[in-house]
Amino acid sequence: MPQETLRISVLAIRRPPVTRWGSGELRPIAVLPQEPDAAAHTLLRSEDGVETWYLGGRDLVLYSGDTSHHRDNLHAQHPSIWVALRGQDPKSAEIVNVTADPYEGEGYASDLDLLVEAVPMPEVIRARVADFIDAHHVEMPFKKRKRLPADPNAMTARAPRILQTEDKWVNTPRKR
Repeated sequence: MPQETLRISVLAIRRPPVTRWGSGELRPIAVLPQEPDAAAHTLLRSEDGVETWYLGGRDLVLYSGDTSHHRDNLHAQHPSIWVALRGQDPKSAEIVNVTADPYEGEGYASDLDLLVEAVPMPEVIRARVADFIDAHHVEMPFKKRKRLPADPNAMTARAPRILQTEDKWVNTPRKR
């Protein structure tokens, strides 16, 4: 199965808590089409308690079997990359996965331990995904299955509705 791997970087924003009992919120806000020279988990900017963090790089893998999903993403009003994060501390948050498949992103959202956010897809990545779709997409025609009509007069072998005594497990002798 043909595939293409793109190395991308994830930026996140950490907002201060709303109340003194709450904790701050870490959310992915963008992906970059390349990895910067900065180390992962680096604070890039801090202004009025709002911090922007570089969380690290991750591989975005495009599979030829998912090209229809990627095409759905590109035809959406806002093409996106789904980022799945584990943890709220920007110094140790783990990037679980990044994907351009909207259905895979939806699947990650069902995991309560993960924070999944759809961030805008950069134009460079959008062009690479479109090129991958053009190169590997195969249209699969929809085939509706036809059921065979049931013949009510046909004699079919069925299991008996009531088991005979010799067919029940209760009366079977045990071998020791």
